[in-house]
Amino acid sequence: MMETVKPLDVASGKGKLRRAFVKVINVKKLTGVVPEGDKDLVKNAANLSESFDKLEEEYEKRLAMEALLAKLFATVSSIKSGYAQLQYAQSPYDPAGIQRADGLVVSELKTLSEMKQSFLKKEFDSNPDRTLVVAEIQELRSLLKTYEITGKKMECQLKLKDSEILFLKEKLQELMSQNKLMEKRLNQSVTLDHNSQTHFVTYLHHTVKSIRGFVKTMVQQMRFSGWDVDTAADAIQPGVLYHKRDHACFAFEHFVCKVMFEAFHLPYFSTESSSSKSRDMFFERFTELRSVKAREYIASRPKSRFSRFCRGKYLQLVHPKMEVAFFGHSHVRNQVSAGEFPDTSFCAAFLEMAKRVWLLHCLAFSLEPEASIFGVSEGCRFSEVYMKSVSEECLSESEPRVAFTVVPGFRIGKTSIQCEVYLSPSKSTPDSG
Repeated sequence: MMETVKPLDVASGKGKLRRAFVKVINVKKLTGVVPEGDKDLVKNAANLSESFDKLEEEYEKRLAMEALLAKLFATVSSIKSGYAQLQYAQSPYDPAGIQRADGLVVSELKTLSEMKQSFLKKEFDSNPDRTLVVAEIQELRSLLKTYEITGKKMECQLKLKDSEILFLKEKLQELMSQNKLMEKRLNQSVTLDHNSQTHFVTYLHHTVKSIRGFVKTMVQQMRFSGWDVDTAADAIQPGVLYHKRDHACFAFEHFVCKVMFEAFHLPYFSTESSSSKSRDMFFERFTELRSVKAREYIASRPKSRFSRFCRGKYLQLVHPKMEVAFFGHSHVRNQVSAGEFPDTSFCAAFLEMAKRVWLLHCLAFSLEPEASIFGVSEGCRFSEVYMKSVSEECLSESEPRVAFTVVPGFRIGKTSIQCEVYLSPSKSTPDSG
């Protein structure tokens, strides 16, 4: 078994040393001479005593310095806490709180100044052990106060955010109510006179806006996928000189409109549909879909004409290679082919556009006479009667020519709604039909 280590008997050593001192002193008193054998003992004892004194002095200095530093950090923490209280008392304004916080900061600054003077004069604390404990307590109290104020600030910010959320919810409810009221009025106005050309022009405006929203989404996806947008635009409309680089987006609008408005003149975009459908029937289709979300309608009626229209136009508009470049796979195409549109921003933009085009189509066939669609050929001379330029810069050219039709125009009886065209200085060929 291991033996227990016995502690060093320091007191016994000191007793022996003390007895040796007494022995030497007594002999010296009696004889006046220190014994020869005890001279070394006296010398060693004196050196050891001097070392002990130095160690004790260094320890006291170090302890005093630690106490000074502890008090310094505690004072700094108190100042930080005072500033935190001062800031908190300013909002909302609290004069008494500001005065208390200001007094605390001033008092602690005075303490710092006194500590500096004591350090320079080397006047250290006479009771450093007590000072260490008091400084630690002071620092912890200051930190606790600072955290308490921080917590109160966060509570105030939380209440403010809650108030903002409540205000925004009320604002949203108000806007939704206004939208419902406006939609109701619009429905009433359309119901009273679905033969009005004004409503067709209004819906044409909404349709073009949705087309441009989809084109913007598509071009962004092209850029994210690393496509060269200018090269893609040139592939759609080769040889066109654009007045500005960003005008290339009109080529994509031309392509999308060409696909989406193809067969617009046929009832329900199909040769299979009967042309004997009444105007009231088309208007009923218009009112039926207006207030319904396209994805919900397709999910509930996957075999409807509108569902088939959306599937066909998507598969025609979005090339498989484009879809793989955008999403990294062809899953979306497979879902659409199966009659389901996934909940993505790209599909949402497409469905919004498809719904607008379909509604415009139904509204066109509900009019008397029906609205017919038209476009202009490349190289035609610009005419303000039938055309509108998508860019003002293009009109600065003398005798500008049509590079391509961006958005088709419409005729309702003797009234013409201008088509939107892009004019290019590179096109100077004679008029074409």
